[in-house]
Amino acid sequence: MAAVPEHLERDEVIEQLRRDVSPEEHDEIRELWKRHSIAEDNRDLSGLMSTLTEDCVYEVKPDGARWEGHAGATRFYTALLTAFPDIHFDLTDIVIGPQGVCEWARVTGTHRAKWLDHDPTGETLTWNVVILFPWDRERRLFRGEKVYSDASLTQASMR
Repeated sequence: MAAVPEHLERDEVIEQLRRDVSPEEHDEIRELWKRHSIAEDNRDLSGLMSTLTEDCVYEVKPDGARWEGHAGATRFYTALLTAFPDIHFDLTDIVIGPQGVCEWARVTGTHRAKWLDHDPTGETLTWNVVILFPWDRERRLFRGEKVYSDASLTQASMR
């Protein structure tokens, strides 16, 4: 996949910064995030997909993993929930705006199956994530997730 030219990324960020938001749109974004979170807690893949655009993109950093579309998002969740069947997110911070939702959470889960390039350890792990849910204003859905995990999971705990 070709990289997005820097000037187009900059133009998109500028457009996002200029967005006004109404109380109604803020409430709509918050309610969609709540639906998404409840579906994830319930392991409801169809409920999760209903909150995402058809061309959604999931990215996990710093690993560099990427999944595209509903099929890719389904593979992401299937792999995550298989690797950590008891995964639990404790929300510590959240920001909701016209650009979408950004959350910080402490995650716990028992590593039962391969996740990305990491073989299972059988250990219960704890790590932090910051997740951006970009909002698609026209389609009124999230365009996926950008997940940033701290180094304790990707570099230390999973070796």
